[in-house]
Amino acid sequence: MVSSGMRWHWAYRWPPGIVLTTLRYFLCPPPIHRVDEHEAVLAPELPDACGRGIQTIEQGTGRSFHRRYGVFITASRLEPEQIMGRLMADPNAAVPPEIALFETEDGHDTMRVGDELVVRMPGPWEGPVRVIHTSSTSFRLATLAGHFEAGQIEFRTVGDGEQLRFEIESWARCSDEVVNLLYDRLTLLREMQTYLWARYCEQVCALCGGDPPRSVDVYTGCESQP
Repeated sequence: MVSSGMRWHWAYRWPPGIVLTTLRYFLCPPPIHRVDEHEAVLAPELPDACGRGIQTIEQGTGRSFHRRYGVFITASRLEPEQIMGRLMADPNAAVPPEIALFETEDGHDTMRVGDELVVRMPGPWEGPVRVIHTSSTSFRLATLAGHFEAGQIEFRTVGDGEQLRFEIESWARCSDEVVNLLYDRLTLLREMQTYLWARYCEQVCALCGGDPPRSVDVYTGCESQP
């Protein structure tokens, strides 16, 4: 839960936050291994009881994007369930504070299906989402009206032998033509999104005491240009 004081503090911070995020992106970007492909993007089916107000990928504008950010965690002190437990108890536990802020009003000690959050980023962007699925090693969010994307995003941990894998996967379209211009054509919002979730992956490694990652894998699949 985020206090009103922190909310106002964030509102005043976002103009310098844009500058700081841009400088860090160009001067000390996280190590990223990119793979870009064209594909037919298919989002997971929404659960029957996910509620009203969701922006589905079919309601979006422009091309659909399938993005996946992943990192192997070596020498982790936490098991996959423990990592996800911490993130579900405090979504801000791995968020770089200069880049984003998860805000929730529900006050639960852990994330539950039906909870609503707002992801605040530097700039006039807000990301209202609803929790539509949880498990011991994952949670999935659907975008709500007012989000700059229309679709879903999932956070998960996977055991892979002696290593752990943390991944963020999304399936979405832009919410309107203005966002489509900034996200797809000019790629400004897409690069900001890449930086946010790549840094989040790095912070998850630090959260569980793992070794710094050699790189963050970033996969982007999108429809071909019409």
